[in-house]
Amino acid sequence: MHRPYQALFLCTGNSARSQMAAALLNRDGAGRFHAYSAGSHPAERVHPVALEVLERAELPTQGLYPKAWDTFCGPDAPALDFVFTVCDKAAAEPCPVWPGQPLSAHWGFPDPAAYQAVNEAEQRAVFAEVFRQVQTRIRLLVSLPVERLDRLSLQRRLDEIGREAQGADDRSAV
Repeated sequence: MHRPYQALFLCTGNSARSQMAAALLNRDGAGRFHAYSAGSHPAERVHPVALEVLERAELPTQGLYPKAWDTFCGPDAPALDFVFTVCDKAAAEPCPVWPGQPLSAHWGFPDPAAYQAVNEAEQRAVFAEVFRQVQTRIRLLVSLPVERLDRLSLQRRLDEIGREAQGADDRSAV
């Protein structure tokens, strides 16, 4: 049995999208994947509405906090198999060198924390929609026969998940 695949989800603040993605992959890919999240400029805390969405989905929130991405660069860092950027800003930044020569893909999502909601209900709806988009991609990742794909084929599939899901996300944009 192969050790669980190690995945890192990155965004700028590590307060919503990357936290949701890691929580979903840890649940849906249990035994096959282990996920982490981090940010290039971590926020002070995980966004409270992101925590609500995770709790509503019965995902654990205890101990979640924004982490700097350099946490995953040092000699004690896990050997990563995958690195996913989930915001356009982080994708455009120069990333550190990750241990393990991971495959990388950009799976951009709108930033629900930056959305100027009229009221709390609208803000919750925006977070819920982004969560749904993240969940769609995580399900596609978990369904891949990772162990049977060569590196190039796997990279293509990861990129396709980002592109295909992005097209669907654009049609239901927040």
